[in-house]
Amino acid sequence: MKHFVDANIFLRYLTNDIPEQAEAVALLLQQAADGKLKLVTNVMVMAELVWVMESAYKLPRQTIQEYIQIILNTPGLRISDEDMITQALSWYVEKNVDFIDAYNAAWMDESGLSRIFTFDQKHFSRFSQLTALLPPG
Repeated sequence: MKHFVDANIFLRYLTNDIPEQAEAVALLLQQAADGKLKLVTNVMVMAELVWVMESAYKLPRQTIQEYIQIILNTPGLRISDEDMITQALSWYVEKNVDFIDAYNAAWMDESGLSRIFTFDQKHFSRFSQLTALLPPG
């Protein structure tokens, strides 16, 4: 049986701000690593983690990238779009753009798309493979 893992579970584990909960999560992740549980999550959880670690915890981008990589490399945990998340994390740090914008650029790249209509010319112009367009008018 698969179990979905919410962002707050990972947040407790990564930040250890509530030690009892962090210990419980460590046990949960060990059970998954031992094959006793199957855990799954998705890109929305990763986006929430990035946002909370940025806004509430004020962590630097490099630290956030390292924390998300820890999650991506957790044995017994499957994450949809793992390759795109990894690419987005890299661009999030390298290009200094929002994680969601970086993920959308990675998704576009994976989908063979190179043109985007957006009012966010500042961020999307940082991707050389993309052409950021304004709506006509």
